[in-house]
Amino acid sequence: MPVLDDVSSVFSPPKPDPAAEMPALETRIFDLVQAARLKNDPKARKLTVDSELVDIARKRSAAMAGKNSFAVGSDPHAAATMLMDDDAKFQGMIGENVAAQHYNRAGIDVDVFAKRFVDSWLASKPHKENLLFSDYNRSGVGAAVNGDTIYVTQLFTTDLGLGPHDGSAPPSQVTRVASPQQGKDDSNAVPLRGAIAPGDQ
Repeated sequence: MPVLDDVSSVFSPPKPDPAAEMPALETRIFDLVQAARLKNDPKARKLTVDSELVDIARKRSAAMAGKNSFAVGSDPHAAATMLMDDDAKFQGMIGENVAAQHYNRAGIDVDVFAKRFVDSWLASKPHKENLLFSDYNRSGVGAAVNGDTIYVTQLFTTDLGLGPHDGSAPPSQVTRVASPQQGKDDSNAVPLRGAIAPGDQ
């Protein structure tokens, strides 16, 4: 009969695979962002999880994880650009926040890591403007892991009441703006296909 030298390994449950924790992390980040928005402005529009935005946010995070870099190709707003490519009729505003955190091989605590991601965005002016912009009403969070690093993307959108692009003419190019509020102000003068608030870096 074999003798076990390390009895603790028999009774200690294996640490969860960090990749398996990503959906729970996405959900927790979404919930914390929703709470932060309502705390800042009780009249802010409630965010709805948009499956298309989740899919694109996950692709963006996977691309960052694959390269261990925030940059994806030549466009730092890759996720927003993917949305424009996938939905040529979209007309409105898109905000994008990204972040990365290292973890140790002992695993991750979803609540702790979600709070760190959201706190880091709230501590950065452009990220905070995206997160708290009260007109955004749809969002998607995507997370991916590579090695000891977790990458997260959160997308926010609103059509600002403009409705879809009518398709009678080629959609205008994406317009980058300094803040979501500037994009909203600009949309009152000239309809925008997509105003991207530069809050991702």
